[in-house]
Amino acid sequence: MIGSITSLLRPSAIASSSRFTLPLCPKPPTASIQQVRYRGQLAPKRTKYKKAAKGAPGTQIPIGGSLKGTTLHHGTYGLRACSSVRISAAQLSSCQMAVRRKIKPVKGAQMYLRVFPDIPVCVKGNEQRMGKGKGSFEYWSCRVSPGKVIMEIGGGGIREEIAKAALKLAQARLPLQTEFITLSSSPRLGKISHDNLVSPSYARPVPNPIVELDVKDEGRAKDVVLGREAEEVDELSRRLEGAVLDDVRPATGQEVRA
Repeated sequence: MIGSITSLLRPSAIASSSRFTLPLCPKPPTASIQQVRYRGQLAPKRTKYKKAAKGAPGTQIPIGGSLKGTTLHHGTYGLRACSSVRISAAQLSSCQMAVRRKIKPVKGAQMYLRVFPDIPVCVKGNEQRMGKGKGSFEYWSCRVSPGKVIMEIGGGGIREEIAKAALKLAQARLPLQTEFITLSSSPRLGKISHDNLVSPSYARPVPNPIVELDVKDEGRAKDVVLGREAEEVDELSRRLEGAVLDDVRPATGQEVRA
């Protein structure tokens, strides 16, 4: 009896009995952790829906038919598509890394990507029965139509030989036929390329100084485009004023009254 009382009065026994233990926090389930989008990845930050439909046959892989986006806007050399295809984010990232590595020795040279993969592609497994819902998400992609400029290179006084060698590396990594273009290249209407094609006023590039000022003073770039349209209307009106109207004759079978 006395031994049990003395054992309780020991300092070690009192210290061990007065310890406070924290409860163990359960680990979060792995299924609830969302995929993190890193800064270097080509993927949208957020989307309204996780999955998207392929669209009609004409919209799934567009066939072209617009002059907009077929000329250079930021750089001096570019790569333009000659056919319609769907490019994945992995292919664009590979092209981006190869081109940037090639133009890195040229101080001031930059690469501009004119397309962005924002379309989710879902794939179902092999030997799956019809139905049972849509497949799971596989990768991000973008639709490219004929004549669309995919990427551009400019700045730093880069030479044409270096730009052509850099874009050739990207050309080998893309699943479509492309062409090398410069500032003097004419626009492209689908699969038609001719020197007589002229880009509309809204599709022409805005000078870089005005684009930089547009951040501070809103509307400068828009004023440039509207000014171009006004000049085209004035030129058309001047041509109509100089037209000769004396040779105009009435149609046969109609009576002309003075």
